[in-house]
Amino acid sequence: MSLMPTIPLSPDEEQRCELCPLNRVQVGVAVRIRQLCAAPELQNRLREIGLCEDQIISLVTSRDNLICQVCNARLAISEQLARLILVERVAVPARCPVS
Repeated sequence: MSLMPTIPLSPDEEQRCELCPLNRVQVGVAVRIRQLCAAPELQNRLREIGLCEDQIISLVTSRDNLICQVCNARLAISEQLARLILVERVAVPARCPVS
């Protein structure tokens, strides 16, 4: 797997970004997962742990690993994995659907 270099976005570019990799999202911003750009097996695993299309999540920290708030759970993922998750910004805070 080749790793793409992370190119910092200016604040104007971040505002206009329709789909961005999760690793480019600012901490505290609510986003909706739109596409998983990974191998089918990895896509299935991401869906099993709650990182599925249309799920609203927020980024808690983005240091060595990224910690995401998914419903009432926090999940840590690598920056390489976060690059494969395309998201769009949403105006509402992240919530877990009630079953």
